[in-house]
Amino acid sequence: MADTKQQAPDLPVYLFTGFLEAGKTKFIQETLEDSRFHKGERTLLLLCEEGEEVYEPDKFCAGNVFVRNIDEESDLTVEYLKALQDEIRPERVLVEYNGMWMLDSLYGNLPEGWAVAQEFLFCDATSFLSYNANMRQLMVDKLKSAELVVLNRYNDSMDRMEMHRIIRDAPVVEIEDRDFAIWYRDMSEEPKKYDGKTIEVKCRCLVRKNVPKGCFIAGRHIMTCCVQDIQFAGIICVWDRADEIRNDEWAIITARLDYKFHRAYGRKGPVFTVQSVQEVEKPEEPVATFY
Repeated sequence: MADTKQQAPDLPVYLFTGFLEAGKTKFIQETLEDSRFHKGERTLLLLCEEGEEVYEPDKFCAGNVFVRNIDEESDLTVEYLKALQDEIRPERVLVEYNGMWMLDSLYGNLPEGWAVAQEFLFCDATSFLSYNANMRQLMVDKLKSAELVVLNRYNDSMDRMEMHRIIRDAPVVEIEDRDFAIWYRDMSEEPKKYDGKTIEVKCRCLVRKNVPKGCFIAGRHIMTCCVQDIQFAGIICVWDRADEIRNDEWAIITARLDYKFHRAYGRKGPVFTVQSVQEVEKPEEPVATFY
């Protein structure tokens, strides 16, 4: 990777997920009290649930924090979020997300230019295993794209290895080199099959001037039957460190895949919200095939 200064997306979104009383509110409160994070930037704080902890804005180290409540999952729409953006003109968005809502409701309704810069999952260690056993779908939904998992109220009497296994084994769809062409066709024909899933895939990365800030293209050339029909099959990638990508480098990309509108397509299409990029050597067979 080139050692360059990070370039933020158009509107960075900091996402805090987890169930009630897991510590989200306290963490966000302390973050906004920290001058290293908050120096008065216009900040939209979206609250999607109410717990016992309440915010104390008078303790924030600076002003310009605008709090808005979203009481119903159905209220989380592109139109409403865009209206808030027009009203408040935020420089960033913090979201305290409702643990009972699926993340697709948020990712699928982010307005154009909004990009999740970081996603944190907060859990109460005393109830982590029971939540995983009884609400597995909701737990997996939060684990699959979290960059950091925080277990509050942990003590040495708890089954640390079992918690580690659950977090480590959060499902990731790994695409082998030999399967790229088949996967890309399948994903293009049935996008709902992969919508919201975390994908790990080896790609060639492209940097283009006509791609929006905070984005790059990842994909591979695919040959259907002969050399003459080779075409590049790419996916738009959104990453807050996109300016570190070198044109034509190969990397293993781990990202959440959402099928939604992006201005680079001018329509709906597959969009990677990147979690990590690991630079690798160019594969021996860089062109993907169906055989």
